[in-house]
Amino acid sequence: MTSLLEPLTLRGRTARNRIWLSPMCQYSVTKRDGVPTDWHLVNLGRHATGGFGLVTTEAAAVTPEGRISPEDAGLWNDEQAGAWARIVAFVQSQGALASVQLAHAGRKASTYAPFADGTGSVPESAGGWRTLAPSAVAFEGYAEPVAMSPDQITELVQAFADAAVRADRAGFDVVEIHAAHGYLLHEFVSPLANHRTDAYGGSFENRTRVVVEVVDAVRAVWPDDKPLFVRLSATDWAEGGWDVEQSTRLAGILKDHGVDLVDVSSGGAVAHQSIEIGPGYQVPFAETIRRGADLPVAAVGLITEPAQAQTVLDTGAADAVLLARAAIREPSWPLRAAHELGVAPEDAPCPPQYERGAWRIR
Repeated sequence: MTSLLEPLTLRGRTARNRIWLSPMCQYSVTKRDGVPTDWHLVNLGRHATGGFGLVTTEAAAVTPEGRISPEDAGLWNDEQAGAWARIVAFVQSQGALASVQLAHAGRKASTYAPFADGTGSVPESAGGWRTLAPSAVAFEGYAEPVAMSPDQITELVQAFADAAVRADRAGFDVVEIHAAHGYLLHEFVSPLANHRTDAYGGSFENRTRVVVEVVDAVRAVWPDDKPLFVRLSATDWAEGGWDVEQSTRLAGILKDHGVDLVDVSSGGAVAHQSIEIGPGYQVPFAETIRRGADLPVAAVGLITEPAQAQTVLDTGAADAVLLARAAIREPSWPLRAAHELGVAPEDAPCPPQYERGAWRIR
């Protein structure tokens, strides 16, 4: 069997293949209460039936003010956990692992959804809120945030741990901590967003402190047999910012604190980033971190074709690939990959309802 379709075991969970669904925001909570809806069930469920080995939710906010938009999903209360449990059960019934991405949007919170009637920050009069960040420095085009106090940082760490407890109760197999794309944890590590002079700013050790504290708090409550992931932006794509060398160093530290895999993305910290986009453009970052930190990684970034994805694994650049745009266009992408790469029908991640049409074996 081609390695793209081979299982991957981390702690006590085994993904049936190395083709995973990347977290993608949906901005589709209709009551603005953080409770996922039938849209989330169908959106995630169709990728589970389509053969993905691991299906990750959109960013689930750990506090109300951690939402990117008022329409974002969350995991800061039990009602939300109950709604997620229904979705988790269906995803798992189709043979996929269910993963939740826990997040806080920081200074990029309280913004209009992409398809909403408005841009930039949502004012309080329209259901928005004052945002939090390491420093009172706004992301370009957004409202100025409030610099977090040490007590608020302590509360943030606890909020991630509390959300992880709810994720376990909801039945999730994996928790991923979002420390990328210019959201709060990434804001702390990036010197372009973090201008603090206390124990959470300045040196590498100080800027990464809150990420390590969140990982420790989550790992303490997350079952030992369930994997813990962290998504990192490998580089800010901007002079003087966070870079792949620092990401590799942090990944090595996170490995020692119980992280099982790093999901390697990039960018998002500042609007003046200059990204060189092309097929597989973020894969080299994943390879650098994998080799430098001696830790499993998943690669993202315009991975669109099965042969391309297989090459990522063959070259040792990553242990799994995460699809986003390609998955939206083709929810059953893993079935096409199995077909194109010559996987036997009995080894393909195909639900019985699809077997005749997909493989013509009956």
